[in-house]
Amino acid sequence: MNLKYRGKTKDVYELENGHCLLKFKDDVTGEDGVFDPGANTVGLQIEGAGKAGLKLTKHFFEILREQEIPTHYVDAHLDEAEMIVKPATIFGSGLEVICRYRATGSFMKRYGKYATEGQDLGGFVEVTLKDDERQDPPISADALELLGILSLNEYAQLKALTRQIGAVVKKELLNKGIELYDIKFEFGKTEAGEMMLIDEISGGNMRAYKDGVYIEPLALEKLMNEA
Repeated sequence: MNLKYRGKTKDVYELENGHCLLKFKDDVTGEDGVFDPGANTVGLQIEGAGKAGLKLTKHFFEILREQEIPTHYVDAHLDEAEMIVKPATIFGSGLEVICRYRATGSFMKRYGKYATEGQDLGGFVEVTLKDDERQDPPISADALELLGILSLNEYAQLKALTRQIGAVVKKELLNKGIELYDIKFEFGKTEAGEMMLIDEISGGNMRAYKDGVYIEPLALEKLMNEA
């Protein structure tokens, strides 16, 4: 295996068959030792977070595959915290797409003058540039087209896929009495140019609450696996 990219929460290796291997770590994003899925730095290590994240990711990606929603998922090896995926071309240097159902986190940091904590946002879709130096700035559809990162047609497709996938995750969580506040996705293109979901779907990239109390990533995985 050739190391292709060393990320904050996963390392990416290139396999001989053309697929890629994602190695999940126990590192999670946050600041000052506090977990934050929207942060652009590693804030802490949580033992078992890598395997827990992969277990949830496998669960959600296999549901999406059943529904014929395009993703990069091929297979997962839970004991090794590894996932096999199809290679993808990213947009620009990478985009993060957040589907927001309730106001919290970075949304409140930016718009707290007008919004209230927990306000219903109805699945609002927000796109930010992956740019640590500039703290992942939000960007509009027009600016994405102007800069040659994403066409307006691609943006419409991205937004529709985000809402479709967000609804699947939200429904699965509600089956366990858990409310999804927001979730972060990443997208790329196949060699044929088809847009698909990449990266992961785990407690590390969402905020979820049960009875009004925030659920940590490891606790979320346990709740989702309860009978």
